Amino acid sequence: MYTLLGPDGPYRSRTPGTLGGHRRLRIYGRLDCPAALRALARGGYASHRVFFADEATAIATGYRPCAVCSRTAYRAWRAHHTN
Repeated sequence: MYTLLGPDGPYRSRTPGTLGGHRRLRIYGRLDCPAALRALARGGYASHRVFFADEATAIATGYRPCAVCSRTAYRAWRAHHTN
């Protein structure tokens, strides 16, 4: 079983998440994101790591796209949130 984050909080799933996120920064991105992998390698990031079933769930939970691995989604998010 895997623990995923949804709009109503954490829940158990038989399927692993497709996206990872940072609980404190409220950012989500691909599991192979270079920025996230660097942060994990430095330590200190793993305790804030959360997982999402899909992008719609991450957005519904209040997370924004990563500027490194989800550049197109991030640009759209930023355009919508800076005006």
